Amino acid sequence: MIPLQTFANLATTPLGAFADKPTTLTPGQKEASATLFTSADGRTKIGVWECTPGHFTADRTAAGEYCHIISGRASVTNADGSGTKDIGPGDLLVLPQGWTGEWVIHEHMRKLYVISASPDA
Repeated sequence: MIPLQTFANLATTPLGAFADKPTTLTPGQKEASATLFTSADGRTKIGVWECTPGHFTADRTAAGEYCHIISGRASVTNADGSGTKDIGPGDLLVLPQGWTGEWVIHEHMRKLYVISASPDA
């Protein structure tokens, strides 16, 4: 069982080093993260992630994601262009398994994420 204090002070949880964002469409965009929990079967991961401003593609075909925004602002758009959602501090964004699209980070962002794959994935 994970100790609940693991999720205290998420705004100041230390992260790993910033590195180039692999799926960026904006040269120089960086990201960093810290994994706080991984389930025994490896299908669920919880952590904190930060990203600098820029534009990147995202692929959630292998696992869905719940994102609780701690700080910063972004716009998230479905790959088919059918909708855009603006998100900021306090918002919860749900990206179901199978979702693909793009993010535009307007202000340096920090989020708590829960990534979960279905048993059939």
